[in-house]
Amino acid sequence: MKTIEQNVICEQTINKSRFICQLIPVASLAEAKSALSAIKKEHPTATHHCYAYIIGANQSQAKFSDDGEPSNTAGSVIYGVLGKHDLSNILAVVIRYYGGIKLGAGGLVRAYSSSVALALEKAVFLPIINYVILTLTFAYSHHHSVMKLLENYEIIDKVFESDINLSVRVPKDDVELLSALLSDQSKNQIIIKQNEQ
Repeated sequence: MKTIEQNVICEQTINKSRFICQLIPVASLAEAKSALSAIKKEHPTATHHCYAYIIGANQSQAKFSDDGEPSNTAGSVIYGVLGKHDLSNILAVVIRYYGGIKLGAGGLVRAYSSSVALALEKAVFLPIINYVILTLTFAYSHHHSVMKLLENYEIIDKVFESDINLSVRVPKDDVELLSALLSDQSKNQIIIKQNEQ
C-alpha cells in the first residue's frame, strides 16, 4: 500500500469542459474534509467537485461523491482508479467547469478516470508504513545498551522510576527483530508490550 508524497494538480479540457484533478495526501478524515472544503472555496463557480478519499492502513475509511453528476459516473470512478493503484491516505478531487457540451455517461466516466490517471502519472509515491507502540520496562543497568538499539526509533514517552519505562514508535516490520535484539541485550530482563497505533 502506498500514498503520494505531495499535492498534485493536473488539468485537461474535454469538449469545452475543464477537468482539474487535485490529489492530496491526507492522514485523517478531518484532513480530507478540510482539504475538500478548501478546494470548494478555491473553485466556487465550478459546476461539480467530484471526489473520493481512502484513509487508513487497511483502507478502512473511504467515501466518494458524484456531486450532481449522473450516478456512478464520477465519484465511484475516481475511487476505482485510486483502488487499482493500491492507494490510501489520499483525497482525489476532480473539479469540472461545464463547457456547454454534454458528454454522456460513458464520456463522463472516461473524463473523470483519465483526469485522475493523468494526475497519478505526475505523482511521487511513498510506501505506507504501519507502526506499533512498544512499551519497554527494564533495569537501569541496561539503559545504555537499550538506548543504543533504539537510536533510530522515535521515543514517545520516558518514565524513570524503580525501572525505566519507554514507549517507542516502531515500524511493524521491525518489531520481531528489535524485540529479539532487546531481549538478547538485556539477557531476557526486559518486558516488551506491543500496542497497535
